[in-house]
Amino acid sequence: MIVVFGSVQVAPQHMQQARQIAKEHVERSRAEPGCISHAFYEDPDRPNLLVFVEEWESESALKQHFAVPASAAFGKQMGALAASRPHMRLLHATELPFPGGAT
Repeated sequence: MIVVFGSVQVAPQHMQQARQIAKEHVERSRAEPGCISHAFYEDPDRPNLLVFVEEWESESALKQHFAVPASAAFGKQMGALAASRPHMRLLHATELPFPGGAT
């Protein structure tokens, strides 16, 4: 599984637009093959910071996601609304059972 952590510090005057663009991108991405989960959150301790958390079945599925024209457009749109350069980390993950046997 591939886990993606992304963040963008949005210029304050663009937050409403950034939220809408992020919401549309997340909804679209969730429908793509290989997407396990895709969401964004606002960091309560850092104003105007959007944090993206995604899970993909494979690196191949993530590459297909990046190849979708709407994904490239999203990146350009967010970059234009950002107060600083957006960040992204890709992690290879193994799912483990929850400690203590809880399901």
